[in-house]
Amino acid sequence: VQLQASGGGFMQAGGSLRLSCAASGRTSDSNAIGWFRQAPGKEREFVAAISWSGGIRYYADAVRGRFTISRDNVKKTYYLQMNTLKPEDTAVYFCASRTSVTAAVTPEMYDYWGQGTQVTVSS
Repeated sequence: VQLQASGGGFMQAGGSLRLSCAASGRTSDSNAIGWFRQAPGKEREFVAAISWSGGIRYYADAVRGRFTISRDNVKKTYYLQMNTLKPEDTAVYFCASRTSVTAAVTPEMYDYWGQGTQVTVSS
């Protein structure tokens, strides 16, 4: 399974970005997706996760109400809509997939990872 994340870039505080993650290769018919981020000098942290059906979504407290995770199972593409961006959202964002229908919030639960896309938010 290969995951290709895109959509990162530079944005002023208060702006919006939408990240995409396209899956290819021997993808599972049922997988949960997570988004994580890693800022310089910090550990990778959970951002959001979605179950295979899309019915269950988890968010980190820092992004709840501003970010929305979604998925298109036909296109095998997964999204993270980020609104009201803050400078503390600056990080490399990674999408990840796990061979399970159940969403998870810890990186160890994921089997495949994308290469990451940089998001930089200026104040």
